[in-house]
Amino acid sequence: MATAFEPYDMGGIKLANRIAMAPMTRSRAHGPGLSPTELNATYYAQRAGAGLIITEGVQPSVTGQGYTFTPGLHSDEQVAGWRTVTDAVHAEGSVIFAQLMHAGRIGHPSILPGDLTPVGPSAVKPAGQIFTHEGLQDLETPRELTEDEILATIADFAAAARNAVEAGFDGVEIHGANGYLVQQFLAANANRRTDRWGGDVAGRIRFAVEVAKATAAAIGPNRVGIRISPANPYNDIVEENTAELYEALLAELAPLGLAYLHVVEGPDAELTRRLREQWPTTFVLNPRTHPEPTGPESLALIEDGSADIVSYGALFLANPDLPARLAAGGPFNTPDMSKAFGGDHSGYTDYPTLAG
Repeated sequence: MATAFEPYDMGGIKLANRIAMAPMTRSRAHGPGLSPTELNATYYAQRAGAGLIITEGVQPSVTGQGYTFTPGLHSDEQVAGWRTVTDAVHAEGSVIFAQLMHAGRIGHPSILPGDLTPVGPSAVKPAGQIFTHEGLQDLETPRELTEDEILATIADFAAAARNAVEAGFDGVEIHGANGYLVQQFLAANANRRTDRWGGDVAGRIRFAVEVAKATAAAIGPNRVGIRISPANPYNDIVEENTAELYEALLAELAPLGLAYLHVVEGPDAELTRRLREQWPTTFVLNPRTHPEPTGPESLALIEDGSADIVSYGALFLANPDLPARLAAGGPFNTPDMSKAFGGDHSGYTDYPTLAG
């Protein structure tokens, strides 16, 4: 029987354990041109007890930015900034993947330079507000991507993946969850296209599949993971025939030989089980434990074979030594969510460890 604290071979990438740090936006890219700084390197190095670290969402292009002070991987200065992070994490013995996240229609023109505006599969305004430099503002109607722009966006993901490797990352995770661009193409309410990028299930999964293919071709499939969140309504997402949609998506992705599938579990545990059975490589699970954060009890999912790796989000914010605390059964610091987004070291690198 496997346990969470044993080493794991993820398609040739050696992990010290089966505990992953889930991607979490922190909005602290205060270096030149939205690049990471030594503060970010300290934050990730503190959490290098994880077998696998997946970074906060990183925009693959200027137009991919959805939030204030989020980092990119599309410029030389960003690559240089990330190198300080990856060097620090590797020095502590962990593996780190960059999550490539194009926010799509979730953003605001005031966050983007010049006359750029958020884009999406269709010109459908999402409900909700977003925090900008001027405070909370309503989300706006995105500009519908043209065919040429869709192809260019796919190329942006591949280019960002190559930049990630140059920056020292062990791989990348395509963010196909939580209502951002890839899931916007999957969702019938956000994607109302009638061309080959929309319409039926085959059309709506095409963007995700082509992004995965291009990224895998750029850096090798064993360095590419993808995250999905079936039936997650976050960011005004409504999917139709969720089980059919994701089973069709996995049927196209499975032959690519990607490093892993990362599932943010929704209310349908049976669908999670079927996706686990369908997926041929590493299965990373962020289990549904709402309203509580994922805790020690979820390690049993590795022991019973439900997952190869379990990812932890909120607890990793407040517990930089989370794997050690999980092994000890606690205690656990409580995250201060008022300091989760933006700011300085407070609520970022100042949480105590068991030893400290």
